[in-house]
Amino acid sequence: MRHLLMALALLAGCSAAEPQRVVEQRAFTGDAPRGDALLRRAMIDGHNAARARAGVPLLVWNPTLAADAKAYARELARTGRFEHARQPDGPGRQGENLWTGTRGAYAYEEMIGHWVDESRFYRPAPTPDFSTSGRWEDVAHYTQIIWRDTTEVGCASASNATDDYLVCRYAPPGNVVGRMAM
Repeated sequence: MRHLLMALALLAGCSAAEPQRVVEQRAFTGDAPRGDALLRRAMIDGHNAARARAGVPLLVWNPTLAADAKAYARELARTGRFEHARQPDGPGRQGENLWTGTRGAYAYEEMIGHWVDESRFYRPAPTPDFSTSGRWEDVAHYTQIIWRDTTEVGCASASNATDDYLVCRYAPPGNVVGRMAM
């Protein structure tokens, strides 16, 4: 009986324990700088640096893609959801990368840096077999960034009381099943 009570107390303690909170080191104090011009520069620089390292042509900024990204970033911030937009198949479909994090805690360069860091899992193979982890999700942001056939990008961010949302849209879209990123 004593062992049963100890086991129940231990289980009760385990189920009530909260998961460990992960806190990253911050490179600055206060909120990260914000603004459309800063976002555009950070996104185009981050995308094109990754593409240059991969040996694929650089992207150009597309204001229409940025406007579409802005509308969706605002929707994510308003609803608090974090999921890819529903889009039609075929012409007009846009590639999409999403990011979210604590409001004001990340600079734009850090946001795109999280996507580019997925390169550590990349291997040259047809989609979806391009991840050394065996999970295409571990590298799909990066492969969209370096997708050879993609020529244009537009990004935007929006915030709610607790979170920042970053949306980048791409044309033509990448991560086409059966095709190589580069």
